[in-house]
Amino acid sequence: MGQRAMIRGSSRLARLVMLWLVLLTAVARPAAAQQILRDSETELLFRDLSKPLIEAAGLRPDNVKIVLIRDDSINAFVAQGQVVYVHSGLIQKADNANQLQGVIAHELGHVVQGVQIRMGEGVRSATAITILSLLLGIAAAAAGAPDAGMGVMMAGQRAAMGNLMSFTRAQESSADLAGASYLSKAGISGKGSIAFFRKLQNQEYRLAVYAQDSYDRTHPLSQERVQALMEIYQRDPAWNRETDPALEARFQRVKAKLTGYVDPKNAVRAYPETDTSVPGHYARAYAYHLGAYPDKALSEANALLATAPDDPFFLELKGQILLESGRPREALALLRRAVSLAPDQPMIAVLLGHALVATEDPANLAEAKSVLMAAVNRDNENPFAWLQLGMIYDRQGDRPRAALAMAESRNLEGKPKLALASARLAMAGIPRGTPDYLRAQDIALVSQAEIDRDKKKRKDAPSSE
Repeated sequence: MGQRAMIRGSSRLARLVMLWLVLLTAVARPAAAQQILRDSETELLFRDLSKPLIEAAGLRPDNVKIVLIRDDSINAFVAQGQVVYVHSGLIQKADNANQLQGVIAHELGHVVQGVQIRMGEGVRSATAITILSLLLGIAAAAAGAPDAGMGVMMAGQRAAMGNLMSFTRAQESSADLAGASYLSKAGISGKGSIAFFRKLQNQEYRLAVYAQDSYDRTHPLSQERVQALMEIYQRDPAWNRETDPALEARFQRVKAKLTGYVDPKNAVRAYPETDTSVPGHYARAYAYHLGAYPDKALSEANALLATAPDDPFFLELKGQILLESGRPREALALLRRAVSLAPDQPMIAVLLGHALVATEDPANLAEAKSVLMAAVNRDNENPFAWLQLGMIYDRQGDRPRAALAMAESRNLEGKPKLALASARLAMAGIPRGTPDYLRAQDIALVSQAEIDRDKKKRKDAPSSE
């Protein structure tokens, strides 16, 4: 009986060890890959909205990216380098452009502070505490006291997590202050920042988060942050400064089209047909299109074009609806016009290239190839553009370069095995030493390294048995 109890205790201890190792890995690892949403109008808004803040932070706008992720939670984070990730849920919950600027300013604080380096320091400290507690716990279990061993480990866990959370709380507070200074230097009001924190505060109340301190939280409580920032913002000369009306109008457009895309059912309720504003038409156009109501979607797109016939994003939208409704030939004139009006927007060009390919007319392949090559020269991180180029090369009988284009696409999609296979096919048919051969070789090397890392991770992963 006693032996069986010790075995059961040891098993519980092993499971606890396993759980902690998994949790520790999750903390130390960068954010998992999520679906990235790319849209020309949205990325242009992010660029213009954030540029004065980036400059105020002492960074170069060309080096900082604001990336939209499809996730309905209210969140934004910095995962690596100078890249700020914004969840779609945050855009949907933000009331205005100024609120989004407040969030971006905060995240730029993390970028400047090198949050990942500091996080590594915090994790290492927590790891040291945890390893010691694991060793002591295992020793206690081996001595016939599994419950005592588990107690030691749990105490170690709490100490380690307290250490890490204290570290991240300090980082969040520091980012708040940094963000406030960037808003001030850029002459942007902090009202949006305060309003957004109050949204989070209301959410805390709804979730029954009533704790008076933030010891066990990775972020300070929103009330604490509001009080600290309010004193700073209200003294700033920009406190009562209004957001540029044109910028605000652009934000409302982007918010509406995003809502229509990620949540079509709610979009129709949030923007009923009685809403004849540009955001209303925008939201319903996407919602109806995704809901397979092409006539309704086209009607909304036509309503948008009636307000601004030369708006490249309205032209892009109508062209997209026609293309994805099986009418690519009708989309061509609209998309060509959109590209001519916005030649610096490669994603619109990619859509035109796609429409040209979709006509299945060999006479359109040369134009499609030219358009897509120009697009990837401006933005080589669009896997769909490379996929379309691969189809063109294949139809032209150039199988090695079709394989190279597929390798580019799979590499960007994070599929190293498929990227490696395509890269090897390309290398087999492209003359050695040429730029295309060297590019295929680079993709092959990177993909093989990624495959080897994945194999090592699986090999080193603790067994559940």
